[in-house]
Amino acid sequence: MRVMVIVKANKESEAGVLPDKEILTRMGKYNEELVKAGIMLAGDGLHPTAKGKRVRFSGAIRTVIDGPFTETKELIAGYWLWQVRSMEEAVEWLKRAPFDGGEEVEIRQVFEPEDFGANLTPELREQEQKLREQISSKK
Repeated sequence: MRVMVIVKANKESEAGVLPDKEILTRMGKYNEELVKAGIMLAGDGLHPTAKGKRVRFSGAIRTVIDGPFTETKELIAGYWLWQVRSMEEAVEWLKRAPFDGGEEVEIRQVFEPEDFGANLTPELREQEQKLREQISSKK
């Protein structure tokens, strides 16, 4: 199963405070462990919301909202995409992460095609597979 591990933003990340060399070194070692174990598929930190935008959809109306966004407990500072056998395995890996400053990290399972049952028709499954192949070929 794939999971997205979501690192929540805090006042420092929203202020654009970059991690220091020690934190980057510890995180790099942790990411190496994840890659060697075949767990990590992707992962990145995100710029603060001051550099972001949101688009609100209301019928045919699209409203663009410029950052920053004030409610930091609902914001994302970074993420990983992991391939694990179970949610329990994801939790065990996350417990090893080099966080120690009160961070809050969320783990969410990613939908797979089979999760959609009959609603994902053979034609839609074929389309999805073709798109995944196109993405893979561009890497």
